[in-house]
Order: sequence, then structure tokens, then C-alpha cells
Amino acid sequence: MIKKILVGIDTSEHSRNAQAYAFHFARVFSASLIGLHVVDIVSIEGSFFHDISGSLGLEPYLDFSSKMREVLTARGRTVLDAFSEAAKREGLTVETALDMGIVANQICDRARSVDLVMIGHRGVNERFSTGLLGSTAESVARKCPRPLFISPMQFRDIKRPVLAYDGSERASRAMRAAAEFANDIGVPLTVVTVARDPKLGERTLEEARAYFQPYTPKAEFKLLQGHANEEIVKFLKDYDADLLFIGAYGHSRIIEMVLGSTTEYVLRNSPCPVFLSR
Repeated sequence: MIKKILVGIDTSEHSRNAQAYAFHFARVFSASLIGLHVVDIVSIEGSFFHDISGSLGLEPYLDFSSKMREVLTARGRTVLDAFSEAAKREGLTVETALDMGIVANQICDRARSVDLVMIGHRGVNERFSTGLLGSTAESVARKCPRPLFISPMQFRDIKRPVLAYDGSERASRAMRAAAEFANDIGVPLTVVTVARDPKLGERTLEEARAYFQPYTPKAEFKLLQGHANEEIVKFLKDYDADLLFIGAYGHSRIIEMVLGSTTEYVLRNSPCPVFLSR
């Protein structure tokens, strides 16, 4: 049951869409919100601080770190005040927190006392990172102790959610979250399983069919064949899905570093928000 939601807040467009999804989830689950802004210590002491100082109109070398700290802290308070006011206008229960440190670490620390974490796909410093998934989002996805929702650039009403199910324990946790969500908002859920052996895939789908039997609206079930990561992303695009539920990283860290994982590929390439279950 989702009753407390932590939302990562900065000035990026991705963050604004994470806020929109957070408000939606808060209404659906009657949950309270915590808006968290982290003053990134890397922005103050990192290798690109001179670029930032120029954009903020500060003179470098003149007590730079303390000036940066003051400016970024004030900006953080402004962002959080705007988030709080917007949530109150929606009639939502909200509080805010301002931390300083490494963004991903602070989010994961705060996550221990909530039921769901919601962040944008990329953050305000996205131009300093590489790849389709921001470095902070990737780090939070690996370390977050609670379910994680990663939002894309654009908000959409959730009407076509999809669950990727492979029969594993992590996928079972995603299945429980997906069933609760679809039941609460009253939309049908599509369950997909990818298997090279059709018989094995059908057995996996039968497990899901049995689980969803008591739920309404009734779920639909699809068996896909091929490489799981590619087939899931392709299905999301073809189906025009607006939310994916998937289990967290399933391999050991060593295997992930060498081969990657289905979860990581999907996070990097999904055209819709991803709800990552622990």
C-alpha cells in the first residue's frame, strides 16, 4: 500500500513531470508527499563549477564554494516552496526537505522512510551526463531500497499500463504493485512474458492468470518471443503503453557489469514511465 511518496525536485522539465505523476499517485492512493531537493555537492566542488559560476553571474576564485552554496540553497528553497504550494492547491498533504550531498545518495537515504520514490528520467545537470538515462536516475535505480518510479519528459494519463512478468520473485513483487494500481484506478492491465520456449512462456503466463483472477478490470496476457529486453521495449512502443511495471535488477552486479540486464536496457529505452519494484 502506497501512503507516503518521496519526490525528487529540481528545475528540470523531467522533474516537473515527476511532480505531475506524484500528484496523480497521491490522489489515487490518498498518499502524502515529501518533496526533496538536494543541493548537489558535485555542482559546488566538481570539475565543471566554473561553467556554472559564469551562468550564475559569480566571480570565480572569490570564495566560490560558499557563494555557490548560498545560491544553490536559495534556489532549492524556491523550488520546494513552489512544489509545496502546487500540492496544497491540489488538496494534497505535503512536506519538503532540503539536503546537501550527492543527489542519488541523499534520495536513497530518504527513501527508507517512504513507500515509493518518484524521480525524473534526467535531472537539471543532464547535459553533463551521457546516455539516455541520467546518471542520478541510474544510480538511484540500482541502490534505492524502495519501489522507484522514473518519469519521462511528458506526462500522460495512465490508461494502458503493462506488467513485464518472468515468474521470478522480483517480478512477483512488480505483479502485486501492478495489480493494486490497476484495481485502484480501474484500468485493464496487460501482462507480457518473453520466452524463447513457448511452453515455458505459457506456464509463466498461467501463473499470472491465476494471480489476477480475483482482480477487476480483467487483465490481458501476451506471450512474446525473442530477447526479453528488445521485445519488451518494442511492445511498449507498438502498444502505446503509458506505464511499465518491472522487477528490479535480477542478476549479480558482476553479471550486470559484463552483460547488462533486461531491467537496465528497459530503463534506458522505455518510451513510458517505469515503476521498478523491489
